[in-house]
Amino acid sequence: MIREGLRMILETHGVTVVGEAGDGAAAIRNAAALRPDVVLMDLRMPGVDGVEATRRIVADGSAEVLVLTSFDEDELVLAAIRAGAAGFLLKTTEAAPLVDAVRRVAAGEGVLDPRVTRRALAALAQAPQSTAPAPLPGLEQLTARERQVLDAMRAGRSNAGIAARLGISVPTVKTHVSSILVKLGAENRAHAAALARDAQLDAGVGATDDPRPERRASGGGSVRER
Repeated sequence: MIREGLRMILETHGVTVVGEAGDGAAAIRNAAALRPDVVLMDLRMPGVDGVEATRRIVADGSAEVLVLTSFDEDELVLAAIRAGAAGFLLKTTEAAPLVDAVRRVAAGEGVLDPRVTRRALAALAQAPQSTAPAPLPGLEQLTARERQVLDAMRAGRSNAGIAARLGISVPTVKTHVSSILVKLGAENRAHAAALARDAQLDAGVGATDDPRPERRASGGGSVRER
């Protein structure tokens, strides 16, 4: 019944549903065979659960995964973030935000429902911490601007939100995000944000890079805004 309702909502709004699955193993098989842009994933399923299915689908490069979660699944949400899920919505999300989230994830953005974000971060804060955070490979390769973008990604901001916050264009944000993923070895932006949180990253500005937005000079060069 839930899958039928989701299919009706998505197809009514112009999203093509290419397959369905009643458990994690079927989800993995279908994703590999059908190669959808986005998989809507339930975390609690018989057999292979949604976290493992997410990990396998992301690792295989079959699709991006958008998780539908309940209020009582904080630990599973954290596990799904580490598995590479690109977005999280509550199952009570209405039709328009759901369709918008599917399209944003398909376009390469991450989606985090603010209610999910607050609960997941609270659960992360309560988790036992080691005496020293694990080093984050590739962190030293990030520029000051990329650290700012990563910090905004950790806060759950969209590409447009990051662009507005930093005073740069959306295409420039996308370029920075792609560079961050490569340097950190992350599967997607949600995975990069999780890596940064696990390492207790303080995404500050480096000493050699000026983070202020650039504007083009009339002569074709570029100048910094002061």
